[in-house]
Amino acid sequence: MDEIKDEEKEPKMAQEPVGEKSGEDASVDVEDEKKSSTLDLLRKSVSEEDNAPAASLTLKTILGGDILYAEILRNQLWTIVLVVLFAVVYVAFRYQCQQDMIAIDKMETVLKDAKYKALSSSSKLTERCRESHVLEILKNNKDSLLKASDQPPYIINVPEE
Repeated sequence: MDEIKDEEKEPKMAQEPVGEKSGEDASVDVEDEKKSSTLDLLRKSVSEEDNAPAASLTLKTILGGDILYAEILRNQLWTIVLVVLFAVVYVAFRYQCQQDMIAIDKMETVLKDAKYKALSSSSKLTERCRESHVLEILKNNKDSLLKASDQPPYIINVPEE
């Protein structure tokens, strides 16, 4: 800061006309000196630590890895690593979730098929166990000695002792 203040004082001293020049020429020279001194001040105030302009960023520097030496990337390295890690975890969890959803859909389909088979088997068993169907099978198979009873069932009472 002190350098800039000292340099600002110098152009003020240079405003005085020098030597044989006329008033108009002297004022033009003073304005030129002001412009040049302001440009010098701006050049000095810009630090040399600034990155190179974007025009020097070429495909060769990117592919060659020179961009990894940039100050911004070096300062933000852990942030970049963290973002990449989160992205990998997000993609992995999403992939795993999709695989689980596919497996659940397959299991639901298998469960539905098993329920339908169980219902079909139950209805076939119920149909085959009916008394009318059993009697019909017995009539068709004449080798059986079993016959349907013509008398109603008797209730037998057993006295308690």
